[in-house]
Amino acid sequence: MRPLLYAANWKMHLPPAEARAFAERFLALTSPVSGRSLWFFPPAVSLEGTAVALRGRPDIRVGAQDVHWEPKGAFTGATSVPLAAGAGAAGALVGHSERRHVFGETDAETGRKVQALLGAGLTALLCVGEKLDQREAGQTEAVCLRQLRAGLEGVTGGAWERVVIAYEPVWAIGTGRNATPEDAAQVHRAIQAELARLGAPGRRPVLYGGSVNAGNAAALTAQPEVDGVLVGGASLDVEGWAGIVGRG
Repeated sequence: MRPLLYAANWKMHLPPAEARAFAERFLALTSPVSGRSLWFFPPAVSLEGTAVALRGRPDIRVGAQDVHWEPKGAFTGATSVPLAAGAGAAGALVGHSERRHVFGETDAETGRKVQALLGAGLTALLCVGEKLDQREAGQTEAVCLRQLRAGLEGVTGGAWERVVIAYEPVWAIGTGRNATPEDAAQVHRAIQAELARLGAPGRRPVLYGGSVNAGNAAALTAQPEVDGVLVGGASLDVEGWAGIVGRG
C-alpha cells in the first residue's frame, strides 16, 4: 500500500476537555493501518492533553499549529519550539495561509520557524499556496515555489527526513471550493521537482489541503502525486474524520 499521511488542523476549536474526548473516541473508532500515518494539530491549550490521550498509538503524532523561532524570551502569546516539544509536540505547522495572510507572517519568518523546528529534531510541515488573484494571473507555481524556497533555505542532510509539505490554495480553504485532483497533482509535481533541486534526497510527502472532506478525500489521495491531506473543518467531527482516515 502506498504510504499516506492524514493531518487534522483543529485551528481555534476544541478546548482541552473536548479535545481529550475527541481523542478517546477516535481511538475507539479506528485502528492503525499499514503505511498510513496521522497527525493532529490542536490549539495550544489542548496540545498536551491531546498528546497524552493519543500517545498509545504509534501511527499518530501531535503537533503545534505554529511556533516562534526564538527558544525563549519576551514574546507574549507565542509558543517556542521547546515549549511545544515539552507539551508533547513532535512537530508543527509552519506558514499556514492564515499565519501568512491574517497575521502577516513573511517568507523569511517562515524559514526561521522551519530552521528552529529542524534544529530541535522536530518535524516541520510547511504550507504553501496561492491566493485567487494569483491563480487567475497564472502565478500558482511561481508563488508556491517562492514560498517553498524561502521556507527550506539552508535545509541539509538528515533534516530533510523531517520535512513535510502541504499545498493549500488559499482560495480553497474554508470556501467549499477545492482544486480538482488533477490540478493538485500538477502543482505537487512542480513542488517535488523543486524539492529535488533544493537537495532533498528522495521524495518528501506533499499533502493537499483546502476544503478536503469525506466526499473528495479519496479522489485526491488516488492521485499518485498526492501523498495525503491536511484537513480543517472536516476533521472536527470525530466520526467523519475517522471515516476519512479509514477509507483512504
